[in-house]
Amino acid sequence: MTMDVEVARLLSMGFVVGIGVFGPALAIGTIVGKAVEAIGRNPEASGKIQPLMFVGVAFAEALAIFTIVIALLEKFT
Repeated sequence: MTMDVEVARLLSMGFVVGIGVFGPALAIGTIVGKAVEAIGRNPEASGKIQPLMFVGVAFAEALAIFTIVIALLEKFT
């Protein structure tokens, strides 16, 4: 049984995106959860916690975007 090259590309793209987005999703959940916990413990510090939380979420989201870019490169090259 042979597999067409296009089918292999689509399967590998789905695998790369599925695995590559899983890590950043866990990271974003952890970052936001810990930030909410910290703000709940010390509401006066929310002005310092929220910007750092958004920076951390942006970095984690960038990893997911890189994963999607690599998957698209894999599909179209």
